Amino acid sequence: MSSMDLAIRFLLENVFMLYIYVVLLRFLLQLAKADFYNPLSQFVVKATNPLLKPLRQVIRPVKQQDIASLVLAVFLYGVMIALIALLVYQSQLSISQLAIWSLAGTLYAITGIYLVGIIVSAIMSWIPSAQGHPAAYLLHQLVEPPVAPIRKLMPDLGGIDLSPLAVLLILNVIRIFLKPFVPL
Repeated sequence: MSSMDLAIRFLLENVFMLYIYVVLLRFLLQLAKADFYNPLSQFVVKATNPLLKPLRQVIRPVKQQDIASLVLAVFLYGVMIALIALLVYQSQLSISQLAIWSLAGTLYAITGIYLVGIIVSAIMSWIPSAQGHPAAYLLHQLVEPPVAPIRKLMPDLGGIDLSPLAVLLILNVIRIFLKPFVPL
């Protein structure tokens, strides 16, 4: 692979993944019923509206969950893989292979968002001045849905919450199983 091919792949991967993460954040924030008046939420909404508004005309919510953002993330992941395969490797992929890689890659990205979110949230909980920050509040809202059920199952250890650690372990096991299906 030439330097130009590496540069093209690097640019495509990073530009697409950055936007895919923003789209997935919108989906996960909606799933967590996070505060959409938060300045960071407003950024996510404004960044994703241009592609999501027309898509919402076609894809309706399912059980009050707006899945258009999830569909958009899977589609964008597929476009990214197809472009990299075509431009860098000069090969075409089958639709079934592209679909599997897109779904697995999107799930892998979601687990990555939660991994980073839980770690950053734990670190921010140790910093007293970060407690009132809008980012800390939004991050807590984002990571609470996967952590709360585990917290209920964990024994009380006198003020030490190990549930984020347990969720991190579970997420890493999921990522291990997904990794063979993620091409990038």
